Amino acid sequence: MNSFVFRYRLAFVFVVSVVIVALSLLLSYEFRFDFSIPLSYLPIISFLVLLAIPLKLTIFWRFGCFRGWWRYVCMADLIQIAKSNLVASFLLIVLSAVIFRMENIPRSVLILDGIICFLMIAGIRFVTRAVREQYFPIGKYGEFRQTKVLLVGAGDAGQMIAREIRQNPTISYSLVGFVDDDPYKKKATFQGYKVLGNQDQLLDLIDRYCVDEVIIAIPSATGKQIRSVVEKCQKTCVRVKILPGVGDLIDGKISVQQLRNVDLNDLLGREPIKLDELQIRNYLTGKRVLVTGAGGSIGSELCRQIAGYNPDKLILFENGETPLFAIEQELLNSFPDISIIPIIGDIRNPARVNGIFDEQMPQVVFHAAAYKHVPMMERNPAESVNNNVRGTRLLADAADHFKVEKFVMVSTDKAVRPTNIMGTTKRIAELYVQALNKRSKTNFVTTRFGNVLGSNGSVIPTFKEQINKGGPLTVTDPEVTRFFMTIPEAVQLVLQAGSMGQGGEIYLFDMGSPVKIKHLAEELIRLSGYKPYEDIDIVYTGLRPGEKLYEELLLDGEGTVPTQHPKICIAKSIDVSYDKLKVDIETLLSHAKDLDIPGVVSYLHQLVPEYTPAQNSIKIEFDYKRSTASSSHLSIVRAND
Repeated sequence: MNSFVFRYRLAFVFVVSVVIVALSLLLSYEFRFDFSIPLSYLPIISFLVLLAIPLKLTIFWRFGCFRGWWRYVCMADLIQIAKSNLVASFLLIVLSAVIFRMENIPRSVLILDGIICFLMIAGIRFVTRAVREQYFPIGKYGEFRQTKVLLVGAGDAGQMIAREIRQNPTISYSLVGFVDDDPYKKKATFQGYKVLGNQDQLLDLIDRYCVDEVIIAIPSATGKQIRSVVEKCQKTCVRVKILPGVGDLIDGKISVQQLRNVDLNDLLGREPIKLDELQIRNYLTGKRVLVTGAGGSIGSELCRQIAGYNPDKLILFENGETPLFAIEQELLNSFPDISIIPIIGDIRNPARVNGIFDEQMPQVVFHAAAYKHVPMMERNPAESVNNNVRGTRLLADAADHFKVEKFVMVSTDKAVRPTNIMGTTKRIAELYVQALNKRSKTNFVTTRFGNVLGSNGSVIPTFKEQINKGGPLTVTDPEVTRFFMTIPEAVQLVLQAGSMGQGGEIYLFDMGSPVKIKHLAEELIRLSGYKPYEDIDIVYTGLRPGEKLYEELLLDGEGTVPTQHPKICIAKSIDVSYDKLKVDIETLLSHAKDLDIPGVVSYLHQLVPEYTPAQNSIKIEFDYKRSTASSSHLSIVRAND
């Protein structure tokens, strides 16, 4: 049947149009004479019909009224139909006056004819669309739609999704209705679908209408709101999809194609961050900006967001060739008008660092390069010192020497009362840039925050890989908790803190409530469509070297000072003698260069007295023998073995 209609569609539309043109004239006379047309008018009616049919069909063709599909008719088509009828009626009146001198042609008849013809041509199209959408919702290959969906949110986004489902026959969704907590929308109808109830009734509605999938159509939904919906749906094994957040929607356009599965970023998400865009633009727009560690999780996101502020030049400093190439290509495609300078190099190489600063003359530096993997750094303390301390010192000294305007260092909550080598080296780096700030014209600013979701080597990618293999998921301890934020959120706050910093501050970010890693693992299993401990198990392996159960953002004696941004505060700095710190760091670096591990650990304690190795940390015994052969031996054991 469908193939027959498609083949002869144009002929069918032509015949229907002929009937409508003739019928509209006849009805016009009927209405004019109260359905009792005098016999003397019948000849003129026949002539008018013969004149109107070729005239109006020609005008309709020129206006494209035969080209559109009735099932997709929209307001734009309605306007075209109105224009074509207006032109056709005007020409019919002119020809009637010229040919028939308006004899036996009441003026009201010609006006009624134009109105009736428009209503019938437009009406048959909209009736066809309504019938097809309501009673014959055919899928891509002609099957009836199988997936029954319920839309949470009857606002603009929800209505746009509903409209697309109605209009697009290739979408395999059958919309049941809306769920919305707004009492004013109760029992209202949008796009032909009713608001069936509120979120408290979600479970009942899913059961009553045999819903297969729930779509959260609220781009501004908070993590708490999303969790509430997801938890209800998980009780019924119904799939849940969501629209991207407000900041991720391109030009505000909403489509079914943008729907995706709910992930942990959604469940842990918080209110969108309000940035002082003008303040950020004032120190980035038109400036030469250098980002170290540009290929990493934080570094690459810094590059993306900085590029959005139209810097004069964006210098990507990265040690890894592959990640540097990837972020360079992405930026070139997304920001073709910005000068992107990719530079391979090591922050520990003074000649390379000074050469880059001398050649590129950066005005703003974001230092995100660091060794961050805690257990790995426990096994390689000398390299941790060499990279995190020596590399930071070289960059900071270069920034001071070449009179960089602002230097923003990315630090970590593991620098607070550190129990591991990595956190201790980052704390030393914090101390150095703070001390250098007091004698430099460069404003040195430090930002300190916790874990970010999805970063390279972090818990989420590890869990996902374990789920793909069928489990089990490995969690170090059932009580271990961490602060989390998304990578884009962390970078937004880094940029904002950088714009606020006058030099010497350590900015702390509102990390929200701590999250148990055990709960994170359970939630990720559920989001993947499995049941924790039934389909995929969770096993506990014990804390890894250098790890602790809880993370902190403040040291004793630091305290905090609020800022104008509600999610950012300042840790009160602790005075440190630059001259003494410089001497101690030189000694530390000397021990690291000689691979004198006991000396490294000793000076880490001297520089950061609060450094207390965790009970599960690694005890490193290093026997370095200087001889003609210059051989060495490294022994690594757990401290509690």
